[in-house]
Amino acid sequence: MEKEFDLVVLGDANPDLILTGKDIVPEFGQVEKWIDNAELTVGGSAGIFAVGAAKLGLKTAFIGKVGADEFGHFMRDQFVRHGIDVSGLVIDPKIKTGLGISLSDGNDRAILTFGGSIPLLSYNDIDFDLLSRGRHLHSGSYYLLDGLRPDLARIYQEAQALGLTTSLDTNYDPKEVWDRQVFDVLDHTDLFLPNMTELLAISGQKTLEAAVEHFTSGRKLMVTLKNGADGALAFSNGEKYSVSSITVTPLDTTGAGDSFDAGFIYGYLNQFPIEKSLRIGCICGALSTQGLGGTAAQATLAELNTYL
Repeated sequence: MEKEFDLVVLGDANPDLILTGKDIVPEFGQVEKWIDNAELTVGGSAGIFAVGAAKLGLKTAFIGKVGADEFGHFMRDQFVRHGIDVSGLVIDPKIKTGLGISLSDGNDRAILTFGGSIPLLSYNDIDFDLLSRGRHLHSGSYYLLDGLRPDLARIYQEAQALGLTTSLDTNYDPKEVWDRQVFDVLDHTDLFLPNMTELLAISGQKTLEAAVEHFTSGRKLMVTLKNGADGALAFSNGEKYSVSSITVTPLDTTGAGDSFDAGFIYGYLNQFPIEKSLRIGCICGALSTQGLGGTAAQATLAELNTYL
């Protein structure tokens, strides 16, 4: 049966305030420093991913939680602008919307995060009727979703029972605890999308090979590894796949991994070969670094096709 949505995205929805310049390190002692630019953009791993997927033409719905404040209205309006269904976006007047502040010099970035609504999303906020209308479920920022994390394995299990395929990008754990409960979620996950740091930290292994074996043993799980400018790898059914990225000069790397995810899952849902999906992911990730914030320079389908 044909589904209404290609993607249902679950997770964090908050704006990012992007500050850029050659010297963006603040100094205390009431020192005022000038920077080059500031932009308020769509933030949150899941939020950036959702916009990237919608730009590629995937019919996308979002489930998340924001406050009834200016930041919450901004996120809702941005999703609507990109054609994303927001019927599953809970707007709670009792809370404040989260905010990320990214300080970027073009090659690296530091992030300050106000959690606000991010850890308050819970199982009771999930619209399972909306979920049932999707082909695929994706979630990001696992380690920030304190209220949802204990139930995420159950949500993924229910999603698969409804016929959805699933993917997870944990992102970094700011507490560096690397909760082992994530393995319960991976038992019901089809695609796992970490970077090298996350892969090794979550697995507790010291080598790429050992880490991949740790995740895939006993699971029908594809591990897709984002490797920055060096491209990406995938491990599926005992096979290894590798592609290079395109060459760009980054302006801002915020959300590049989430844009990679959107590109790869676009290929996955279109049943492209793994190498082609990896290539699409690399192109989407690289192009996203050409603008400020995670979404400004994300590839449209037409732009993607010029590189393919």
